[in-house]
Amino acid sequence: MSLLKIDPIKLACELIACASVTPRDEGALDLLQDRLQGIGFGVTRMPFGDVDNLYARRGTTGRNFCFAGHTDVVPAGEASDWTSPPFEPTIKNGILTGRGAADMKGGIAAFVAAASQFETDNGSISLLITGDEEGEAINGTQKVLAALAKRGEVIDHCLVGEPTNPTQLGQEIKNGRRGSINTIVTVRGRQGHVAYPDRANNPVPPLIDLINRLYARLLDDGNESFQASNLEVTSIDVGNPAHNIIPQSASARFNIRFNTNHTGAELQQWIEQEAAFEQDKHGCQIDLDIRIMGEVHQRFDHTDGLTKSL
Repeated sequence: MSLLKIDPIKLACELIACASVTPRDEGALDLLQDRLQGIGFGVTRMPFGDVDNLYARRGTTGRNFCFAGHTDVVPAGEASDWTSPPFEPTIKNGILTGRGAADMKGGIAAFVAAASQFETDNGSISLLITGDEEGEAINGTQKVLAALAKRGEVIDHCLVGEPTNPTQLGQEIKNGRRGSINTIVTVRGRQGHVAYPDRANNPVPPLIDLINRLYARLLDDGNESFQASNLEVTSIDVGNPAHNIIPQSASARFNIRFNTNHTGAELQQWIEQEAAFEQDKHGCQIDLDIRIMGEVHQRFDHTDGLTKSL
């Protein structure tokens, strides 16, 4: 039996059972609120738009050490591809399986369990848990931090519980984060029958050409602090189930994770230039929805000391 006031495995399983595919919550934050209040945390719910968030704190003096995380998860994909249902946590051979076990309901459960046995009269512990990390990330952490600042709440140190270990616990500590850009590209064509291509304007070839142009560039080889920047296409869609119809439009989604060799603005300009080239080449309309989700987070003055202490 666990010596902790809260069993991390049990809590992780309970959280995984909440099918909180972003931005849905499905009871995950209610569960956390109940457990945190049970071990002496004051809990504030902070909804913005269709996203719910939670901030909890125990202690009012000294420095505030915050654990940051998220209860939302990415879609589970085809259930048949799983060895067990994604939202039915399963433990086999000492391994907990379920959507969010690693990213990052397991981490949240571990921190809450650790906090349940931490007793001190000096300092404060807090948790900032968002339901908007895997999606657009516009109604989560940033807005919570802004709201906390307005009421004078200060977070002195923060541990982000994202999974960083390639194969085993404690293997790697991340002291920075690459930047991220999400892009939706939509090519507008003209629908028509495949037997009369001269009466249509197929949007698929220019979309393919644009993707190939983007992929053809080696962004960089990485550097001392970060791995190489990479572009990954995550979706291609024409919304056309018929074999004999040239579609009206074609779209693709892709993400770029970039290191300190680039800025979000520079990469956005590059994407726009490549799209303009293909637009002129094919005589079609190409629309771009580019969102810079975050710039590179670099080392700070106390990085080495903090890493050694952990």
